[in-house]
Amino acid sequence: MKMNEGVEWAMHSCVNLSWVPGQPVTAKHLAAFYDLPTAYLNKQLQALTRAGILSSVSGPKGGFQLARDPRNISLLDIVVAIDGPDEAFRCTQILKAGPGADPTADYTKVCLVSQAMRTAELAYRRELAGQTIADIAERVVARTPEAPTRVRTRFANLKS
Repeated sequence: MKMNEGVEWAMHSCVNLSWVPGQPVTAKHLAAFYDLPTAYLNKQLQALTRAGILSSVSGPKGGFQLARDPRNISLLDIVVAIDGPDEAFRCTQILKAGPGADPTADYTKVCLVSQAMRTAELAYRRELAGQTIADIAERVVARTPEAPTRVRTRFANLKS
């Protein structure tokens, strides 16, 4: 399974935005933080806005900010907002074309490959749903206590 690189960008942006609550940050400034292409990051930020994860503030002091408490934004919320809700594995029921196939069977339910992939997908989604932006931000601070100050300083310097 390959995730869109926008998922990583969106997660980092949300962590950074969690350290500047109530302060909208432009896509340009968020992109400059990691030297990312602004137009492409903006698409990811718009997807997060449509999903209710971010809110967009217009005007000269506008930009993006978290629309919800970071404790209420799971990593799965972000993955779904960027990559969509579809499962990574899609059973196409190829067993229906195999020898001894039962044309009335729903192979998405009885196929052992499909079952194994579904189990793995559920574990993956459960793990992402169990971690929030606040959890990640807290772990970053535990490892790098100056991270929130660096983010706030960087965004303040970019606005100058």
